[in-house]
Amino acid sequence: MTRRIPLPRTLLAVCLLGAALAAPARQASPDTGYLAAEALPDGVALVPPPPAPGSAEEARDQAHMQAALALRDRPRFAQARPDADLDFPQAAALFECALGVPVDAQRTPATLRLLQRSLVDAARSTRGAKQKYQRPRPFLANGAPTCTPEEEASLRDSGSYPSGHAAIGWAWALTLAAAAPERGDALLARGREFGDSRVVCNVHWRSDVEQGQALGTATFLRLLAEPAFRADLEAATTELAARRRNAR
Repeated sequence: MTRRIPLPRTLLAVCLLGAALAAPARQASPDTGYLAAEALPDGVALVPPPPAPGSAEEARDQAHMQAALALRDRPRFAQARPDADLDFPQAAALFECALGVPVDAQRTPATLRLLQRSLVDAARSTRGAKQKYQRPRPFLANGAPTCTPEEEASLRDSGSYPSGHAAIGWAWALTLAAAAPERGDALLARGREFGDSRVVCNVHWRSDVEQGQALGTATFLRLLAEPAFRADLEAATTELAARRRNAR
């Protein structure tokens, strides 16, 4: 039986959409990650080839996509659009509901830095496999629109497998759960939902998301060996705890 993509809780959807609408103008995010090129996970070695045409795995991807397409006029599809935007400062709000406190440059600079720099590392972890496999994105196969029509032209020539967004979202979920373990369940659930948004948006197959999340995990494990990352993680743990105390 194909797992149906769940609709978000109403409060979470409202929080996410409200944060997106209230976000200030975009600003450039740092383009330097924590990891040197040689320290990045080897996506080509870690990720198996995408499902072969006619395989059971490919049929699973197709069935999961059909369930996602049925959400087009539902709140879940509306949520997928802000989940697609990784530009800061908007992106800092994507996990705020699960984290329980806002993230900004003034009061949680280390947390913001973790998100910005780990984004670079997680995205880079998927590039080798994307370039090797060049899997077409689902909207090219099913002809249905995506949640980001303005990006469709550029996505046509961008490999679908594995998902860079899913790698980033899962690396973020693991990082924030390490900094705020008492919010771990909510953050991991949000990371899974963030990956599901790529299927709902009609820009990734389910297996793209799963392998992207695998590379997000591999990236996080590599990051734990980096002193600069560990220092920011410790600082984020302290500043997030302080924000929660002050909010009581």
